[in-house]
Amino acid sequence: MTFDPPEADRVAAPARIARLANLPLFHRLAGRKVVVSGASEGALWKAELLAAAGAEVLHLADGWSESDFVDAALVVGSPADRAEADAMIAAAHRAGALVNMIDQTELCDVTFGTIVNRSPVVVAISTDGAAPMLGQSIRTRIESVLPPLLSAWASAARALRPMLKQKVDDFQGRRRFWERFVDRAWANMDRAPDEDDRDALFAGQVGELRGRVILVGAGPGDPELLTLKAVRTLQLATVILYDNLVGPGVLEMARREAKRIPVGKSGRGPSCKQSEINAQIVTLALAGETVVRLKGGDPLVFGRATDEIDACRAAGVEISIVPGISAAQGAAAALGFSLTERNAARRIQFVTGHGADGEMPRDIDWAAIADPAVTTIVYMPRGTLAQFSASAIAAGLAADTPAVAIASATLPGQAQVSSSIGAIAELATQLPAGAPVLVIVGQVARDRTVVESLVTHTGANA
Repeated sequence: MTFDPPEADRVAAPARIARLANLPLFHRLAGRKVVVSGASEGALWKAELLAAAGAEVLHLADGWSESDFVDAALVVGSPADRAEADAMIAAAHRAGALVNMIDQTELCDVTFGTIVNRSPVVVAISTDGAAPMLGQSIRTRIESVLPPLLSAWASAARALRPMLKQKVDDFQGRRRFWERFVDRAWANMDRAPDEDDRDALFAGQVGELRGRVILVGAGPGDPELLTLKAVRTLQLATVILYDNLVGPGVLEMARREAKRIPVGKSGRGPSCKQSEINAQIVTLALAGETVVRLKGGDPLVFGRATDEIDACRAAGVEISIVPGISAAQGAAAALGFSLTERNAARRIQFVTGHGADGEMPRDIDWAAIADPAVTTIVYMPRGTLAQFSASAIAAGLAADTPAVAIASATLPGQAQVSSSIGAIAELATQLPAGAPVLVIVGQVARDRTVVESLVTHTGANA
């Protein structure tokens, strides 16, 4: 039977469904015979993949005959030439089997897509043979945002279906159940479901989803420098509290439905009080939200993480941490040099350019700063860099020690100036106003900076 739509529907159909190069189908092969002919790497890989799908694979490495195809659901071939391919296709079709000819898309009844495996969740990607590498890159991007434990929640859903049919009669009730299930799954994708989840779902206790806080490092700015875990966590968030230093593209990685709340903290300017941020994340978590506290760089490096950790623990709120690439690491990579060197810098030290009062901290260990064999990274130094440089020199650091100041490291607007510790403060005033600045001091910075143009580095200008 064929479906011949009325003329009006024929006109409307293309607006609803654009043309497909292929129709994606998922073939249930468990217990069915599949024949793979050939000893090429492609044939071996297809045999392994088909076995993983539960097929009974007959692998013929040294030739085939038509009788081999009897009762086969699928024949995969790696023929030596077109004549063998035509013969194999004809024999397979006579046996009622579909055909896949490796690397010969035009001869195939079916083709293999690039697969993201979170079975029973399986995502297949096809470019109709036009661009396999593009398909693989798409898979990589999807892999980065689908948590490994998605498979555990999908398996739990399968196990819950018979119980749901017994306990809930009406369609709307079952729909509400699955809505609760999906919300709970995405809010807790870092663990497998348990009996408590099942009991809460059947009790309809939507408000008792586990509220929690996750501190996430947003990296130095370039969104492609986010860790896979950071991206996955952003996809779980229901609320995101983010700093000024979070790069503009980072929030694009977040779940679209997540509420975004700016809680910017900037030196010598308007800021949210830390106590207010602490209270807000605790209140949201106690209300059942999955709260991501998104901080530039790494949350454990001058990120006031201890204040927020202590506030959550005092309130009985679960809190976890996803580290990020620090601003220092991002800046060094952007400038093209290592922060350590075997003979010149065996130690790294991080210091902040201002304390809680906005002034240079009074407890800096100047003897450590003056060590000629150390790399010093100064965070947030804009207002105190001249004082810092003078104090370091007074403590014994050579005035000609190399230094580089970099603004908006890893972002398209990155800018930097390089000189000596004695002159860097004056040069740093040329950097864009309002941009976050980092200063690297030490022998690692000698003759390694590029002042006139941006250094090529991973993701900055992709």
